[in-house]
This record gives sequence, structure tokens and C-alpha cells, in this order.
Amino acid sequence: MKESAKSRATFVILAGIARPLLNLLMAKKWEGTEKLPAGGFIAAPNHCTEIDPLVVGHMLYNMKRPPHFLAKSGLFKVPVIGAVLRATRQIPVERSTAGANRSLEVAQEVVDAGGAIIIYPEGTLTRDPDLWPMKGHTGAARLALQTGAPVIPMAHWGAHEVFPRYAKRFYLFPRKTSRILVGDPVDLSSFANRPLDRTTLAEATDKIMEAITELLATLRGQEPPAMRWDPSAHSQSKHGRFHERGGSPSADSGAGSK
Repeated sequence: MKESAKSRATFVILAGIARPLLNLLMAKKWEGTEKLPAGGFIAAPNHCTEIDPLVVGHMLYNMKRPPHFLAKSGLFKVPVIGAVLRATRQIPVERSTAGANRSLEVAQEVVDAGGAIIIYPEGTLTRDPDLWPMKGHTGAARLALQTGAPVIPMAHWGAHEVFPRYAKRFYLFPRKTSRILVGDPVDLSSFANRPLDRTTLAEATDKIMEAITELLATLRGQEPPAMRWDPSAHSQSKHGRFHERGGSPSADSGAGSK
């Protein structure tokens, strides 16, 4: 699935708008970008604020790798936004098993054609109170084992200070820095000849989450929790906004962590 002329033109227009705005919102520091493969790959970043896709997409586009995201299918029905998503060949994701399988098929076409696809293994914004990566979903691992495409773990930190999780406004002063650290491909070779059952996918996902967490620990200069946050263990939904004590969505839980 090569980039069409329409897709390339749309990316140029979007980049012309988004890059100056992002540069205005925050400074940036990108490390490890030389580790991005020349061929198709799966980027697996952490997810702690709604503007994460802009942050990661900015970096990848600057590295001459137009980003393709798995986006909620409902967004494709929104006027203007849906048209942009379709024009740039983003991939709709449905919650049903059949819909998820279709999404992975399209994602496989992207990586087979040498594209860069971004999958957030957490599936939604982290529920961890201190914004550490939580328990992951198996989509990235499944796609990697099906296609043989390398999984490139990424961590970013700082954008949450500009736009905290579930916030309603930006915090521009004092000026913040968004940092991205790209890691080495996750070694999934031990899973190559195993059946793609629940156990295999869970173990492969854990390896991916460990790599992301290690990168984030480096950026933060802190030790991550011994146990990864599991929403199910805390009676939290795995998708959408979560509700804390008092019944209202968290506006900035953990947003001040550094």
C-alpha cells in the first residue's frame, strides 16, 4: 500500500499546519531516530495524553516516514476529520473481533509496503496514576508475529505537561520540552515458531511493554513500578475515559509527574 499522490499531498498540507503549531507549543528533543528501519515497521509508543499522536507523528514525518495510525472507527464518521483520516490512509479500528481482524489485515498491507504503522499497545491513555505504561493489548505483537515486521519501541515524556490527560486547555508557560527516545527493535525471535495463541501473544506483548517502560524510565530518570498497572484489577474500563473516585473523569491525574 504505497503512498498515493493524494496521501502525500494531504500529509504536506497537514504538516505545514501542524509542525509550526507543535514547535510553538513546546521544544523538542528526539533521540535514537537512527534506529528507525529503512523498511516497514511497527512503532509502539507509550500513551499518556491526547496529543501523543501529534508528537509521534511529527517525529516520524520529519524522519521521512509518513505515519499511519490505528484510529477509532467512529472518527472516520466525523466531518472533515474523517475525510483527512481517509485521505492519509489511516486505519479504522473496530472493537469487534471481525473488525479487529480487518484492521490488522490493512495494517499488514502498510508494513508489507514498507510503511510505518503506529500502534499504542495500551489501547488508550494509561490508567496508571503516575503515567507509567499499563498492561498492553496484543495487537502490536500479533501484527509483528504475522508479518515479521520489527517492533520499534518508543517513549516520550513532556507533552503531558503541555496538555495533561483529559485536560481542557493547554499549559504553555513556562515553555516545556517534549522528548522522544527510540529504542532497538524488540527481540521476538523466540516466538517465531509458536502458535499465535493467547499465551504466546501475552508473553510477546509483555516484552514490548517492558521495552517501552525501560525507555520511559530512562527519559524520566526514575524506576518504574514493580507491577504494571492492570485496569481490570482496579475495576476500570479498558477503553475510553476512566472514572476515579467521585464519578468524574480524571482531569490531570499524574500530569505533574516528572
